[in-house]
Amino acid sequence: MRSLLAFFIAISDLAGYKSLVMLMNKGRKIRHRSVVFPKVQLSLGYLKKMVNANLMSGNLDNSFSALMVSGGGESGQAQNGGLGTILSGWKDLPMELLLRIISVAGDDRMVVVASGVCTGWRDALGWGVTSLSFSWCQDHMNDLVISLAHKFPKLQVLSLRQIKPQLEDSAVEAVANYCHDLRELDLSRSFRLTDRSLYALAHGCLHLTRLNISGSSNFSDAALVYLTSQCRNLKCLNLCGCVRAASDRALQAIARNCDQLQSLNLGWCDNITDKGVTSLASGCPELRAVDLCGCVLITDESVVALANGCPHLRSLGLYYCQNITDRAMYSLAANSRVRGKGMSWDAGRSSRSKDDKDGLASLNISQCTALTPPAVQAVCDSFPALHTCPERHSLIISGCLSLTSVHCACALHPHRAGRAILSNHAY
Repeated sequence: MRSLLAFFIAISDLAGYKSLVMLMNKGRKIRHRSVVFPKVQLSLGYLKKMVNANLMSGNLDNSFSALMVSGGGESGQAQNGGLGTILSGWKDLPMELLLRIISVAGDDRMVVVASGVCTGWRDALGWGVTSLSFSWCQDHMNDLVISLAHKFPKLQVLSLRQIKPQLEDSAVEAVANYCHDLRELDLSRSFRLTDRSLYALAHGCLHLTRLNISGSSNFSDAALVYLTSQCRNLKCLNLCGCVRAASDRALQAIARNCDQLQSLNLGWCDNITDKGVTSLASGCPELRAVDLCGCVLITDESVVALANGCPHLRSLGLYYCQNITDRAMYSLAANSRVRGKGMSWDAGRSSRSKDDKDGLASLNISQCTALTPPAVQAVCDSFPALHTCPERHSLIISGCLSLTSVHCACALHPHRAGRAILSNHAY
């Protein structure tokens, strides 16, 4: 396992910290304090290939047993028959350099293996690594997370998104027990998790600001209510497909506890009604993005409440909400005009770019078949950032054959669209 150092080990022959950094960056002969160092080749391609092969087979202990640093020195030929040089002195590798090298490798699997090299490396990575993703792990993710959670107490961002169900409550409990600084957690597609996981997070991860539990259909609304009562700093919450957890009762709890919430995905949570959404609109005025796609029970009341209570709303998804009528559209348009009331015509023109940034910029009303062209055109005219043109398609009306006559200003003045595209790419 310690031959992992072959990736870094040139430090024992280099006269100081700067030399190795230059070596990492240039990979060529380096002159430092009148000392000439031989060319050292660090084969990241070989490294990653080997990591993939060994990690996927679960062989963490021997992942870097074959890793070598090939050099031109005679000592290498003597020790390894010309195949490479294995050096020593790696235990004193500075923490910041170790972290720099790991970041150059650009692979979280490298962090996993490096944390098992020695206690020094484990401690350095444990205090220095704040973001990890295990989404690459296709087998044994649960055991891996349990075995590693205690090594990374300073984690702030953790992704446990799965291709196939692996994660169980025991792994989330391990994370909650050790990673108390966690801010962002992705548990999407965790079909095996139960309420135990949400209760564990509520006790151990009080600083969460982003939580994704989309597709996790086993959670109850009682567990979600408790979570929001403890994790009051949530800003982004993805509940897409959480049909049991996302209820009116849960939305009322979110409204009471999470007044900083900015983004909420409730896609296909078909038990939600106007009661829950109106509570949300009054309790979470900072909302910028709300996805209600597939929430078939909501009506105009929900949209009116969001239009009145959430002045910063930028994105609204209403796909397949077939109870939505023109009243909802006119409410959105009216609130845009109310906020701009009192400005002179010149001031309105000069603030158009500001409106592009502050007004509604994305609206999905696909399959909302009760809407008529005048109402939708009113919304499009009220928010300059809504576009039907192909280059900046942000007003989505697919499946509404009656709305084909709705067009943004770019369709009438093509030169505006060109200028807008150029401005988007100016930086």
